[in-house]
Amino acid sequence: MKSRGHKFLRTRQKQGGFTIIEMVVVIGIIMIIVSMAIIQLQPTLQQFRANAGMDQVKGAMRQAREIAISQRRTIVIQFVGNNTIQLFQVVEPGNVRAVNPFLILPIENTVTFQTFAGEPDTPDAYGIPAVPAGVDFNGVVGGPPIGMQFQSDGTFTDANGTPINGTVFLGITNIKTSARAVTVLGATGRMHAWHGTGLSWFQ
Repeated sequence: MKSRGHKFLRTRQKQGGFTIIEMVVVIGIIMIIVSMAIIQLQPTLQQFRANAGMDQVKGAMRQAREIAISQRRTIVIQFVGNNTIQLFQVVEPGNVRAVNPFLILPIENTVTFQTFAGEPDTPDAYGIPAVPAGVDFNGVVGGPPIGMQFQSDGTFTDANGTPINGTVFLGITNIKTSARAVTVLGATGRMHAWHGTGLSWFQ
């Protein structure tokens, strides 16, 4: 009876296990399913990244405006390269821009300042730069060379205090449906965020 019991247990143990081939097949199937899911989710991930980049640009500009108003000082904004925003304080005496920025913000990875071929201007119609440039204020690519800044009253101006309108266009290279834009009305400093398809815009 004892040996029969041992034999029965050994048989159950053998039947309850998996062979290496079975495990390899199961792992292979799981990897195929995961790969298909990643491919299916790729467009959604691209939209999330584009939205994150747009939110970062709008957030940085809103922060600059709020600091200018709350601290009653001028805040200079610069768009550096194709994906970085820098904010500077204007300090006294002499009303001179600080040497070092107090905020350096690289925007979402893979998202850059850019326009796409055939992309129209936003409904705010502040102007659109030639492809692939992404920043345009008062018809100047990158903004006026004398600088751009938020004033203590919330307005957005050039360095001479003249209100300027403009747009920061963004997107992921070669993906028109990732087109995004943030517009600024100089007279008030108010911003609008736009989602694009490469052919049209919506909020």
